[in-house]
Amino acid sequence: MKKFIIIMCLLSLTATAGFAQTEKRIYTTSEKIAIENARINADSTLKAKATADAKTLKAIQKRIEAERDSVEYVNAVKALDSLNFVLEADKLVFKYGNMAFVQSNTNFISLYDDEAVVQVAPYNAGGPNGVGGITLDGRASNIKMRTDKKGTITYSMNIQGAAISAVVTITLPKGSSTATAVIEPTFSSNRITLSGKLVPKKESIVFKGTSI
Repeated sequence: MKKFIIIMCLLSLTATAGFAQTEKRIYTTSEKIAIENARINADSTLKAKATADAKTLKAIQKRIEAERDSVEYVNAVKALDSLNFVLEADKLVFKYGNMAFVQSNTNFISLYDDEAVVQVAPYNAGGPNGVGGITLDGRASNIKMRTDKKGTITYSMNIQGAAISAVVTITLPKGSSTATAVIEPTFSSNRITLSGKLVPKKESIVFKGTSI
């Protein structure tokens, strides 16, 4: 009897499963179009938000860079005015326009009161100074600092030493700490131009080689 009841229960469950209902949502053409338009609108909204966010981020970055450049410019001007600066050059331009990108920690012009140093090292090692070039010490005099109507500063000085006699002219555009220095030897035409960051001497990381 128990066996019969169990069999009947199983048959009942099988029958119930056989009659279980399923449901499928069938969309009309207009509904499909509406769903697709909603998806497109959602994507467009997300893209528009992403674009707006990117523009906002870019604007913030530009503002931060402008503020940083402004601070660096003010510090550079103060360094020039206090006779306490280093121009760390990452580019050299020689007499006939030949250009070389160099290490800024071994190519520089520095001034501390009237003590000037000019170091040009286009090579990685060797040379009279041991760091790829020459190092010249001298005394600065006739120092002049002029500012034009656009705010560009022109800074000039004579440097005289055992192995150097030259006029150095530094140009610093308004709002920037990137300066250009032209070295014009007094007794030759071997003009050379250095370009790079102008920073207070205390912030400099240059390495001075052996002076001539």
